[in-house]
Amino acid sequence: MRSKMLKTALLISLLALLAGCASSVTPPARYMLPATPITSPVTGERTLQIRTPRLAHYLDVDGVVMQLDDITLVEAREHQWAEALGRQLERSLRGRLSQELPQVRVVRAEGAASGAPTLALEVDQFQGRYDGNAVASGQWQLRGADNQLLALESFSVETELDQDGYPALVRALGQSIDLAATQIARELRTGGYF
Repeated sequence: MRSKMLKTALLISLLALLAGCASSVTPPARYMLPATPITSPVTGERTLQIRTPRLAHYLDVDGVVMQLDDITLVEAREHQWAEALGRQLERSLRGRLSQELPQVRVVRAEGAASGAPTLALEVDQFQGRYDGNAVASGQWQLRGADNQLLALESFSVETELDQDGYPALVRALGQSIDLAATQIARELRTGGYF
């Protein structure tokens, strides 16, 4: 009798466990930065290679990062990037730079043209902030074909969210990286590199 009660209790526990596993869990929302189309260069005589940006460690995560106050950062569990953030930033940067520098062929650095200058970006901030702004900041450097440092500059951009929520934050972050790329292109032209 005791053995039968134990088997029944074990069966009920197993069924409860299976029911718990089968309950529906809402998957996280996944986001991509807004697409910036890559335009073909007019002449294509000059080439600029773009490296995948290096991210601050706290940004190299699946979740969209939100800054709650001057020192507190949280990674969203239910709002995640659909693809690695570094890859998305590299694609956005290539798209915007190809529009801003139409005479230059902008390509990925991996397996690209040797002898072309390379643009590298280090991203220190790329998050929503408690004051309703999306912030992007860091440094960029341009290196010549011989790896000689040609230019080293900082960038810092803030874009105000037009409404609450993660979709608005992701769109504002996309605008921030576009504005940063526009700044970089202007400085590359001013420096006479392109």
